[in-house]
Amino acid sequence: MIGDANITGFSFSRLTLQGTVDLVSQWAVDGNVSGKCLAIVNPHSVETAHRDPEFAAAIRAADLVTPDGAGIVLASRILKEGIPERVNGPDLFEALCCRLNEQNAGTRMFFLGSTPGNLKAIAEKFRTDFPNLGIAGAYSPPYKPQFSDGDLTQMIEIINQSNADILWVGLGAPKQEKWAQACRDRLNVKVIAPVGGVFDFYTGRVKLPPKWVQKMGLIFLYRFFQEPKRLWRRNLDSPVFLCRVLRQRFKRPEGTRSKR
Repeated sequence: MIGDANITGFSFSRLTLQGTVDLVSQWAVDGNVSGKCLAIVNPHSVETAHRDPEFAAAIRAADLVTPDGAGIVLASRILKEGIPERVNGPDLFEALCCRLNEQNAGTRMFFLGSTPGNLKAIAEKFRTDFPNLGIAGAYSPPYKPQFSDGDLTQMIEIINQSNADILWVGLGAPKQEKWAQACRDRLNVKVIAPVGGVFDFYTGRVKLPPKWVQKMGLIFLYRFFQEPKRLWRRNLDSPVFLCRVLRQRFKRPEGTRSKR
Protein backbone atom coordinates (compact mmCIF):
# COMPACT_ATOMS: atom_id res chain seq x y z
CA MET A 1 0.00 0.00 0.00
CA ILE A 2 1.15 3.53 -0.75
CA GLY A 3 1.06 5.72 2.33
CA ASP A 4 2.09 5.42 5.95
CA ALA A 5 -0.03 7.93 7.82
CA ASN A 6 -1.53 5.85 10.63
CA ILE A 7 -5.04 6.91 11.61
CA THR A 8 -6.52 4.56 14.25
CA GLY A 9 -4.88 1.54 12.66
CA PHE A 10 -5.47 2.35 8.99
CA SER A 11 -2.74 3.54 6.64
CA PHE A 12 -3.58 6.61 4.54
CA SER A 13 -1.77 8.16 1.59
CA ARG A 14 0.03 11.45 2.17
CA LEU A 15 -0.29 12.40 -1.49
CA THR A 16 -2.08 15.61 -2.44
CA LEU A 17 -4.96 15.51 -4.91
CA GLN A 18 -2.57 16.29 -7.76
CA GLY A 19 -0.08 13.71 -6.54
CA THR A 20 -2.86 11.14 -6.42
CA VAL A 21 -3.92 12.04 -9.96
CA ASP A 22 -0.30 11.71 -11.11
CA LEU A 23 -0.07 8.20 -9.69
CA VAL A 24 -3.47 6.85 -10.74
CA SER A 25 -3.17 8.29 -14.27
CA GLN A 26 0.17 6.46 -14.60
CA TRP A 27 -1.50 3.22 -13.52
CA ALA A 28 -4.34 3.77 -16.01
CA VAL A 29 -2.05 3.93 -19.04
CA ASP A 30 0.66 1.47 -17.99
CA GLY A 31 0.41 -1.74 -19.97
CA ASN A 32 2.08 -3.69 -17.16
CA VAL A 33 -0.41 -2.63 -14.47
CA SER A 34 -3.45 -4.70 -13.54
CA GLY A 35 -5.97 -4.61 -10.73
CA LYS A 36 -4.71 -1.61 -8.75
CA CYS A 37 -7.38 -0.91 -6.16
CA LEU A 38 -8.31 2.36 -4.44
CA ALA A 39 -10.20 3.01 -1.21
CA ILE A 40 -11.56 6.48 -0.47
CA VAL A 41 -12.08 6.51 3.27
CA ASN A 42 -13.78 8.99 5.62
CA PRO A 43 -14.30 8.87 9.41
CA HIS A 44 -17.60 7.03 9.05
CA SER A 45 -15.85 4.36 6.97
CA VAL A 46 -13.12 4.06 9.60
CA GLU A 47 -15.66 3.47 12.33
CA THR A 48 -17.62 1.02 10.17
CA ALA A 49 -14.39 -0.86 9.51
CA HIS A 50 -13.65 -1.11 13.24
CA ARG A 51 -17.01 -2.92 13.54
CA ASP A 52 -16.70 -4.94 10.32
CA PRO A 53 -13.53 -7.08 9.96
CA GLU A 54 -14.22 -7.85 6.28
CA PHE A 55 -14.45 -4.16 5.46
CA ALA A 56 -11.30 -3.44 7.47
CA ALA A 57 -9.46 -6.14 5.51
CA ALA A 58 -10.66 -4.64 2.22
CA ILE A 59 -9.34 -1.20 3.14
CA ARG A 60 -5.99 -2.59 4.25
CA ALA A 61 -5.69 -4.60 1.02
CA ALA A 62 -6.15 -1.52 -1.19
CA ASP A 63 -3.12 -0.20 -3.06
CA LEU A 64 -3.99 3.40 -2.24
CA VAL A 65 -6.19 4.76 0.57
CA THR A 66 -7.08 8.44 0.19
CA PRO A 67 -8.25 10.71 3.04
CA ASP A 68 -11.87 11.53 2.25
CA GLY A 69 -13.01 14.41 4.38
CA ALA A 70 -11.83 17.09 6.76
CA GLY A 71 -12.14 14.66 9.67
CA ILE A 72 -9.26 12.54 8.43
CA VAL A 73 -7.10 15.62 7.82
CA LEU A 74 -7.93 16.94 11.31
CA ALA A 75 -7.03 13.55 12.79
CA SER A 76 -3.73 13.69 10.92
CA ARG A 77 -2.94 17.07 12.45
CA ILE A 78 -3.78 15.84 15.95
CA LEU A 79 -1.59 12.79 15.42
CA LYS A 80 1.15 14.68 13.52
CA GLU A 81 0.84 12.27 10.60
CA GLY A 82 1.36 14.82 7.81
CA ILE A 83 -1.66 14.35 5.53
CA PRO A 84 -1.69 17.62 3.54
CA GLU A 85 -5.29 17.69 2.26
CA ARG A 86 -8.41 15.66 1.69
CA VAL A 87 -8.74 13.64 -1.52
CA ASN A 88 -12.40 12.78 -1.90
CA GLY A 89 -14.30 10.91 -4.58
CA PRO A 90 -15.86 13.78 -6.56
CA ASP A 91 -12.60 15.76 -6.67
CA LEU A 92 -10.54 12.73 -7.68
CA PHE A 93 -13.02 11.67 -10.37
CA GLU A 94 -13.11 15.15 -11.93
CA ALA A 95 -9.36 15.77 -11.72
CA LEU A 96 -8.35 12.34 -13.00
CA CYS A 97 -10.75 12.45 -15.94
CA CYS A 98 -9.55 15.96 -16.83
CA ARG A 99 -5.92 14.81 -16.78
CA LEU A 100 -6.58 11.74 -18.90
CA ASN A 101 -8.79 13.66 -21.31
CA GLU A 102 -5.92 16.12 -21.93
CA GLN A 103 -2.98 13.74 -21.94
CA ASN A 104 -4.16 10.19 -22.59
CA ALA A 105 -6.94 10.20 -25.15
CA GLY A 106 -8.67 6.88 -25.60
CA THR A 107 -8.52 5.77 -21.97
CA ARG A 108 -11.63 3.65 -21.45
CA MET A 109 -14.01 3.82 -18.47
CA PHE A 110 -16.59 1.38 -17.13
CA PHE A 111 -19.30 2.44 -14.66
CA LEU A 112 -20.70 -0.21 -12.29
CA GLY A 113 -23.61 0.58 -9.99
CA SER A 114 -26.48 3.05 -9.65
CA THR A 115 -29.64 2.79 -11.81
CA PRO A 116 -29.98 2.35 -15.59
CA GLY A 117 -31.39 5.87 -15.84
CA ASN A 118 -28.54 7.44 -13.92
CA LEU A 119 -25.94 5.47 -15.87
CA LYS A 120 -27.47 6.83 -19.09
CA ALA A 121 -27.22 10.36 -17.67
CA ILE A 122 -23.58 9.74 -16.70
CA ALA A 123 -22.75 8.59 -20.23
CA GLU A 124 -24.37 11.63 -21.84
CA LYS A 125 -22.64 14.12 -19.55
CA PHE A 126 -19.31 12.29 -19.66
CA ARG A 127 -19.16 12.36 -23.47
CA THR A 128 -19.62 16.12 -23.37
CA ASP A 129 -17.21 16.80 -20.51
CA PHE A 130 -14.46 14.39 -21.59
CA PRO A 131 -14.75 13.86 -25.35
CA ASN A 132 -11.30 12.29 -25.66
CA LEU A 133 -12.10 9.45 -23.27
CA GLY A 134 -14.05 6.32 -24.05
CA ILE A 135 -16.98 4.73 -22.25
CA ALA A 136 -16.28 1.02 -22.40
CA GLY A 137 -19.58 0.15 -20.78
CA ALA A 138 -21.92 0.49 -17.83
CA TYR A 139 -23.92 -1.97 -15.78
CA SER A 140 -26.54 -1.60 -13.06
CA PRO A 141 -26.45 -4.82 -11.03
CA PRO A 142 -29.49 -6.15 -9.18
CA TYR A 143 -30.07 -4.48 -5.83
CA LYS A 144 -29.23 -7.07 -3.18
CA PRO A 145 -27.64 -6.97 0.27
CA GLN A 146 -25.17 -9.56 -1.02
CA PHE A 147 -24.38 -10.74 -4.54
CA SER A 148 -24.44 -14.44 -5.40
CA ASP A 149 -21.53 -16.16 -7.09
CA GLY A 150 -23.54 -16.07 -10.30
CA ASP A 151 -24.04 -12.31 -9.97
CA LEU A 152 -20.31 -11.79 -9.47
CA THR A 153 -19.39 -13.94 -12.44
CA GLN A 154 -21.83 -12.09 -14.69
CA MET A 155 -20.48 -8.68 -13.63
CA ILE A 156 -16.88 -9.77 -14.10
CA GLU A 157 -17.59 -11.14 -17.58
CA ILE A 158 -19.37 -7.96 -18.69
CA ILE A 159 -16.54 -5.76 -17.41
CA ASN A 160 -13.77 -7.91 -18.89
CA GLN A 161 -15.43 -8.03 -22.30
CA SER A 162 -15.48 -4.21 -22.36
CA ASN A 163 -11.65 -3.85 -22.36
CA ALA A 164 -11.93 -0.98 -19.85
CA ASP A 165 -8.87 0.65 -18.29
CA ILE A 166 -10.59 2.15 -15.23
CA LEU A 167 -13.55 0.63 -13.42
CA TRP A 168 -15.59 3.12 -11.40
CA VAL A 169 -17.65 1.30 -8.75
CA GLY A 170 -20.65 3.04 -7.20
CA LEU A 171 -22.20 0.38 -4.96
CA GLY A 172 -21.88 2.27 -1.68
CA ALA A 173 -19.54 1.55 1.21
CA PRO A 174 -18.71 -0.98 2.55
CA LYS A 175 -20.28 -3.11 -0.19
CA GLN A 176 -18.19 -1.65 -3.01
CA GLU A 177 -14.83 -2.09 -1.24
CA LYS A 178 -15.65 -5.68 -0.34
CA TRP A 179 -16.76 -6.32 -3.93
CA ALA A 180 -13.55 -4.83 -5.31
CA GLN A 181 -11.31 -7.03 -3.15
CA ALA A 182 -13.37 -10.15 -3.85
CA CYS A 183 -13.20 -9.64 -7.62
CA ARG A 184 -9.92 -7.82 -8.32
CA ASP A 185 -7.93 -10.94 -9.22
CA ARG A 186 -10.52 -11.87 -11.87
CA LEU A 187 -10.87 -8.40 -13.42
CA ASN A 188 -8.89 -7.37 -16.49
CA VAL A 189 -8.77 -3.66 -15.68
CA LYS A 190 -5.86 -1.50 -14.60
CA VAL A 191 -7.59 0.50 -11.87
CA ILE A 192 -10.59 -0.31 -9.67
CA ALA A 193 -11.99 2.82 -8.04
CA PRO A 194 -14.88 2.47 -5.56
CA VAL A 195 -16.29 6.00 -5.38
CA GLY A 196 -19.57 5.76 -3.47
CA GLY A 197 -21.93 8.62 -4.25
CA VAL A 198 -19.89 10.13 -7.09
CA PHE A 199 -22.32 8.82 -9.70
CA ASP A 200 -25.17 10.77 -8.09
CA PHE A 201 -23.05 13.87 -7.55
CA TYR A 202 -21.84 13.85 -11.14
CA THR A 203 -25.33 13.78 -12.63
CA GLY A 204 -26.76 16.22 -10.09
CA ARG A 205 -29.14 13.74 -8.46
CA VAL A 206 -27.48 14.75 -5.20
CA LYS A 207 -26.13 18.28 -4.95
CA LEU A 208 -22.54 18.88 -3.92
CA PRO A 209 -22.15 21.57 -1.26
CA PRO A 210 -20.72 24.98 -2.22
CA LYS A 211 -16.94 25.27 -2.26
CA TRP A 212 -16.87 27.35 0.93
CA VAL A 213 -18.72 24.56 2.77
CA GLN A 214 -16.20 22.02 1.48
CA LYS A 215 -13.22 24.16 2.51
CA MET A 216 -14.61 24.56 6.04
CA GLY A 217 -15.00 20.80 6.37
CA LEU A 218 -18.78 20.97 6.79
CA ILE A 219 -19.80 18.60 4.00
CA PHE A 220 -21.22 16.11 6.51
CA LEU A 221 -23.53 18.79 7.94
CA TYR A 222 -24.64 20.00 4.51
CA ARG A 223 -25.47 16.47 3.40
CA PHE A 224 -27.22 15.72 6.67
CA PHE A 225 -29.72 18.50 6.04
CA GLN A 226 -30.26 17.12 2.52
CA GLU A 227 -30.88 13.54 3.66
CA PRO A 228 -31.46 13.53 7.45
CA LYS A 229 -33.36 10.22 7.57
CA ARG A 230 -30.56 8.36 5.82
CA LEU A 231 -27.55 10.07 7.36
CA TRP A 232 -28.39 10.75 10.99
CA ARG A 233 -26.94 7.45 12.21
CA ARG A 234 -23.75 8.03 10.22
CA ASN A 235 -23.06 11.32 11.99
CA LEU A 236 -23.07 9.53 15.34
CA ASP A 237 -19.74 8.03 14.31
CA SER A 238 -17.98 11.42 14.28
CA PRO A 239 -17.55 11.81 18.07
CA VAL A 240 -16.59 8.13 18.37
CA PHE A 241 -13.92 8.64 15.71
CA LEU A 242 -12.59 11.73 17.48
CA CYS A 243 -12.36 9.85 20.78
CA ARG A 244 -10.48 7.05 19.05
CA VAL A 245 -8.03 9.58 17.54
CA LEU A 246 -7.43 11.25 20.89
CA ARG A 247 -6.86 7.90 22.53
CA GLN A 248 -4.26 7.07 19.88
CA ARG A 249 -2.62 10.46 20.34
CA PHE A 250 -2.19 10.23 24.09
CA LYS A 251 -1.37 6.52 24.29
CA ARG A 252 1.38 6.63 21.68
CA PRO A 253 4.95 6.67 23.03
CA GLU A 254 6.81 9.81 22.02
CA GLY A 255 9.48 7.96 20.06
CA THR A 256 7.00 6.17 17.75
CA ARG A 257 5.62 9.17 15.87
CA SER A 258 5.88 8.89 12.12
CA LYS A 259 8.37 11.08 10.32
CA ARG A 260 6.89 13.54 7.89
